[in-house]
Amino acid sequence: MKDKILNTIYEFLKTKKIENISILDISDISIISDYFVIVSIDNMRLLEALKNDIVKVCTKENIIIKNIEGDNSPWILIDLVDVVIHLFIESERKFYNLEKIWADAKRIELI
Repeated sequence: MKDKILNTIYEFLKTKKIENISILDISDISIISDYFVIVSIDNMRLLEALKNDIVKVCTKENIIIKNIEGDNSPWILIDLVDVVIHLFIESERKFYNLEKIWADAKRIELI
């Protein structure tokens, strides 16, 4: 199921022409989740719109949304249980640098 969720989210992001996507496999180093999907976008309006579109895709695909944090914030977190999506404004992504914090995680490349 988690691979289906990950692939669904990734494919959706690619249809939106999102290019700066990082996928971290944290399953061996954390009990929080299995994957982090980290995305950045240019501005708050687009960030909020992307969040709303992801919610629609999850609803359509019967993917459970456990929680959403950070509405109208430069960092929005969408918890899909096995997959956690981090949506950032680019400056916030650079500041928090989750890829560095979670440097021990495996990087996942999807095609």
